[in-house]
Amino acid sequence: MAVCVAVIAKENYPLYIRSVPMENELKFHYMVHTSLDVVDEKISAMGKALVDQRELYLGLLYPTEDYKMFRKLHNSYTDVMCNPFYNPGDCIQSRAFDSMVTSMMIQVC
Repeated sequence: MAVCVAVIAKENYPLYIRSVPMENELKFHYMVHTSLDVVDEKISAMGKALVDQRELYLGLLYPTEDYKMFRKLHNSYTDVMCNPFYNPGDCIQSRAFDSMVTSMMIQVC
């Protein structure tokens, strides 16, 4: 069940965060930013010492049965990135992307 969707930039900051229900929005923002800190720590540790490459693997981040939902999200994200009016690195403010995420979250809940 998807209760929060976050799209992260390659520089490790959120481009888009959406959560359902809205009462827990602050909690999910905190979780996303905390997760980004964990990833950042793992990446910075690799620069300081020779760390085994397998240590950076965080595990499967979504259940395999949710692949169709992930694919739908990925296709919509690709549409946003291919928009000639979108500047890479800016927050995602696409109504189409937002409505797709909302419909996906309502479908699962």
